[in-house]
Amino acid sequence: MRSIGEMARDSGLGVSALRFYDRAGVLVPAWVDPVSGYRWYEPGQLEEARLLARVRRAGMPLADIRLVLASWSGTDTDLVRKLLTAHLRRLEQGLSDARNEFSALRALLDQRENLMTSLRVATVRLTIAAPELGAALDTVRFAASTDPELLMLGGVLFDIEGENLHVVATDRYRLAVARAAVDGHDGGRAQVIVPTPLADAMRALAHGEGPARLSVDGDRVTLEAGDRQAAGRCLDHDFPDYRRLLPQTGDRRALVEVADFREALETGPVRRDETGTHDLSVLRVTDDGTVVLCPDGDAGDPDRVAVNREFLLDALAAGGRDRLVLELTAPTAPIAIRRPDDESGFSILMPVRLED
Repeated sequence: MRSIGEMARDSGLGVSALRFYDRAGVLVPAWVDPVSGYRWYEPGQLEEARLLARVRRAGMPLADIRLVLASWSGTDTDLVRKLLTAHLRRLEQGLSDARNEFSALRALLDQRENLMTSLRVATVRLTIAAPELGAALDTVRFAASTDPELLMLGGVLFDIEGENLHVVATDRYRLAVARAAVDGHDGGRAQVIVPTPLADAMRALAHGEGPARLSVDGDRVTLEAGDRQAAGRCLDHDFPDYRRLLPQTGDRRALVEVADFREALETGPVRRDETGTHDLSVLRVTDDGTVVLCPDGDAGDPDRVAVNREFLLDALAAGGRDRLVLELTAPTAPIAIRRPDDESGFSILMPVRLED
């Protein structure tokens, strides 16, 4: 007999997926321990699990998966072939439809690019307290993208408006925003994307107590602190309108002691995501405002929210406070991590869909 862990390792299906397909009646274990509830599988079920993993990766609907597995071992394979062919046709039609829609969207983008006015400007001069800039960069740095296909996200946005500098970073799955006060900028709103290596060099300068001078000349951005300087070219892209991504205040808020919460995350229950590569923590805020970690088998709570554990730990570290506020709205809504004493510095994390 194979344990559920061994079956997950050898089949390509995660433990949570095996539990889901057990409850769905698709791949039922040969025996379940009546005391512990632990699932055990016969050796012959490994082939079924590997088959299930393949059709699952191909996106086959659950109703068709049932029939494929039920018919696979029979002598008449006609039904299986017809189901595979029908699903392939659906995928091809879906891909064709998607291409048509993307072509239309690209045409709309071409029209908009001719009409939109960029926020990038020729010249900006301002001063900023070095510790404030350093703290702001520390707050957002963890969320900067490393995806070479999305160069416009591979840096930190400097969004300057009035007496405020907002620094922003996102990799699509998380977004972080921080604010610092500036002096000397009397122009309109201006934005530049500072490449991540240059942002790191600026952070290295922003450790003293004096003011720092930030300047933008065309596509070149410079930070001067004392007699030292960090300078380089801005990214020649437009950053997405992050203000549209900011969440409303969540209706379930919890004040957490960061050290205790980190320990709970690092030692508490986790589950794997669909790809089997990331650890997820499943959270719930109780009626008394306490965050609890849901055990892996707790599938009955509609308010539980799953999040990438590593991302959450990074956000807690970047928060820079002994206490932080977690806001949860719905299982499909972003999780917000806010500072209780400073609403201008926060991060949001995208939730991860649970299979059950």
